[in-house]
Amino acid sequence: MDIITIIISGIVGIAAGFAIAKIIEKSNISNLIKNAKKEASSILKDANLEAENIKKDKILQAKEKFIELKSEHEQVILSRDKKVAEVEKRVRDKESQISNELSKAKKVNDDFEAKTLEYNNKIEVLDKKQAEVDKLHKSQLQQLEAISGLSAEEAKEQLVEGLKAEAKSKAMSHIQDTIEEAKLTAQQEAKKIIINTIQRVGTEEAVENCVSVFNIESDDVKGRIIGREGRNIRALEAATGVEIIVDDTPEAIILSCFDPVRREIARLALHKLVTDGRIHPARIEEVVAKTAKQIDDEIIEVGKRTVIDLGIHGLHPELIKVVGRMKYRSSYGQNLLQHSREVSKLCGIMAAELGLNVKLAKRAGLLHDIGKVPDTESDLPHALLGMQWAEKYGEKEEVCNAIGAHHDEIEMKSLLSPIVQVCDAISGARPGARRQVLDSYIQRLKDLEEVAYGFSGVKNAYAIQAGRELRVIVESEKVSDDNAANLSFEISQKIQTEMTYPGQVKVTVIRETRAVNIAK
Repeated sequence: MDIITIIISGIVGIAAGFAIAKIIEKSNISNLIKNAKKEASSILKDANLEAENIKKDKILQAKEKFIELKSEHEQVILSRDKKVAEVEKRVRDKESQISNELSKAKKVNDDFEAKTLEYNNKIEVLDKKQAEVDKLHKSQLQQLEAISGLSAEEAKEQLVEGLKAEAKSKAMSHIQDTIEEAKLTAQQEAKKIIINTIQRVGTEEAVENCVSVFNIESDDVKGRIIGREGRNIRALEAATGVEIIVDDTPEAIILSCFDPVRREIARLALHKLVTDGRIHPARIEEVVAKTAKQIDDEIIEVGKRTVIDLGIHGLHPELIKVVGRMKYRSSYGQNLLQHSREVSKLCGIMAAELGLNVKLAKRAGLLHDIGKVPDTESDLPHALLGMQWAEKYGEKEEVCNAIGAHHDEIEMKSLLSPIVQVCDAISGARPGARRQVLDSYIQRLKDLEEVAYGFSGVKNAYAIQAGRELRVIVESEKVSDDNAANLSFEISQKIQTEMTYPGQVKVTVIRETRAVNIAK
């Protein structure tokens, strides 16, 4: 019984506890719902307040924007009104000015009409007087014809003939004086222009030769360059066409070739091979081929830099390449590119002095010797070959004529042609322009003078202008004026057949007759 009572009491207690828990849970849920409602009400209230604040802010912003736009609109209207007022003021001023001009024009018109009326009256008077004068003149002519026995037309013809002869004589005298003055002035101006041109261009002396020196760090490299039984040096010479001289010169190898391009390819290839260290025939051929391509690219770059430096535009790419190749060509020891640049600058200066097209003159000066760098040998003189290239690549007629005529192969048709010829002579004839060994140079001048001394009647002979001119002074008792011309021709023919020289040699024979008497 006690156990049953305990069990029943436990069950009752559990049920009571469960009921109490339910009651407490229901009370808690009710409290939570109340709190949630209060919180939602508070949130709604805050949201309404915030919405009201935002609404007020937006309204204020809208009002401020409206005020700002209204102010800008008023400013625009004020500015427009101001401009309209200024325009109206200018219109009023213009109307006032036009009114004044009209009044002045009316006054001038009135004056003109008064003057016209006055002139018409004067013309009528003059017509009457002219009629009287004509009548008197006719009467006088009739009297003169009766006195002289000649008609008016015959007398007029005699007078005209006399005046013609007198005028012709005076005109010939004036023309002769003008020609003499023009010759003197032209010579002075030409000398002045040439001297100023030469003074304004300073260039280096020629340093071109037929050998290049390749420096090495030690003589051990020479053996590697020669190779086993000389196979490396033979392969290098065969690939480049350059003679390689390996002698006892310490730390140096000589590269000899008349073609500067091939010599430069050999030098650069040798430098790459020595730097890399791998020197054998296959490697040599590979490096030489790459170096030749590098030189071609460098030639184009040199041509581009040259035309940019001289301010020449629109040159054909092939002509630019030809200009670049000039760097590796020489004429009597004078670098062809430096010579052409110098001639271009001289032509520009001289054209500016004469009021001609400077850019066209520079263009002709730069291209005048392009015929000296052909890809293949040609039978044409370099001037005509260069002219053909210029025509082929679209150069103007004046430039083509200047190129072809600078050595007188064709007729000069423009003022650019003599300018290019003169500037080419200035560049080539200046001291130091063309390199020669001093001893052979002096000996050539002595031989030139000895040729003149071999003829009878020669008193003195002087080689001047770096051997380009030979002046021969003869004895007037032994050589007549007629024989002087013949002597000049014979000397020039002997020089032409017996001597070797660059360019041309001008032979000038001078004969002077002196009459000397002594007053005692």
